[in-house]
Amino acid sequence: MSRIVLGVGGGIAAYKVADLLRKLTEAGHEVTVVPTAAALEFVGVPTWAALSHRAVASDVWAGAQDVPHVRLGREADLVVVAPATADLLARAAHGLADDLLTNTLLTARCPVLFAPAMHTEMWEHAATVANVGTLRGRGAIVLEPATGRLTGADTGKGRLPEPVEIAALAELLLHRADALPHDLAGRHVVVSAGGTREPLDPVRFLGNRSSGRQGYALAAVAAARGARVTLVAANVELPDPAGTEVVAVTGARDLCDAVLAAAAVADAVVMAAAVADFRPSSAQDHKIKKDGSAPAPIALSENPDVLAELVARRRPDQVLVGFAAETGDAAGSVLEHGRAKLARKGCDLLVVNAVGDGQAFGRPDNAAVILGADGSEQAVGLGPKTVLAAAVCDAIAARLVPPGAATR
Repeated sequence: MSRIVLGVGGGIAAYKVADLLRKLTEAGHEVTVVPTAAALEFVGVPTWAALSHRAVASDVWAGAQDVPHVRLGREADLVVVAPATADLLARAAHGLADDLLTNTLLTARCPVLFAPAMHTEMWEHAATVANVGTLRGRGAIVLEPATGRLTGADTGKGRLPEPVEIAALAELLLHRADALPHDLAGRHVVVSAGGTREPLDPVRFLGNRSSGRQGYALAAVAAARGARVTLVAANVELPDPAGTEVVAVTGARDLCDAVLAAAAVADAVVMAAAVADFRPSSAQDHKIKKDGSAPAPIALSENPDVLAELVARRRPDQVLVGFAAETGDAAGSVLEHGRAKLARKGCDLLVVNAVGDGQAFGRPDNAAVILGADGSEQAVGLGPKTVLAAAVCDAIAARLVPPGAATR
């Protein structure tokens, strides 16, 4: 059981943090909620206590014999602050210790994850930009806020990332404390996700079982590590990861066009989508109905090989990552098929994972081997999909050419 301190800032998004608290406790973690005085104006102590099943720590003077302003930070495996308001980020950046939460931040020696929420103008203000830079420079993880509806009728960047995303990144940090360095700052990463659908008629399509979870985990982790992320999503029903630009597509040809357009100016491209190899040669403009006769065969045409197109157009300084969902057969094992595909495709990295029998598709966890064109092989054991995403981002970061360096 991991010990998490959940710091709650004084913003309207505090009500969404109740859902985050539930997700963390349901995952089996011991969560102590430390709200600021302003946070308690939005959500009261009884709510936090009921959801955490623990006493709420909100006063530096309460239980002084246990020295809570030191003990909480020292004993924590992870500190999550949500919503991290502009005021709270400023106080943390300047090392103030004027309440229990800021005292806890000063004593914590574990990973600290800030999930900001505020109006766009506040997020973009030079003071906030400087404070975020200071915190990141000290090793804290400060997520990019989401874009969407804010308080009132206005919309923009500054919305709290969805609780499910914050919880997933928290789980990642509990698995690997060093999983979210800010090493992709200034880089543009393109990720494809989901499964393409090829229409048979207005009702039916040829598709696959991909949920898009792995691609979305890759996008979320890359964004948390500082990258500008373009996420090309094929038929995914998941909340958009904070800090990403999402391009929705349906079929393989649409996905190919979107990925190639974004890849033209990208530092890395990760092809995590399950792209259909074939499509019906012609789609009916009306629903195909039974008429008592045998169904007509479906003629198929080959879809573009998106990874092959990327390899053909690649720049010398670009890192290309493919995915191979494989099943072993008489011709070879999953890994043998993966090595052959890497040699055939010509990308830098190939993430090979076994599918079928309830593995990978639609699940929250995954296991894979990351094959490198340089002969390297890294096995990533079964765990949350964010763990595999972090390993892929590690491999990308290690292969990116430093700005200004000569290309290969």
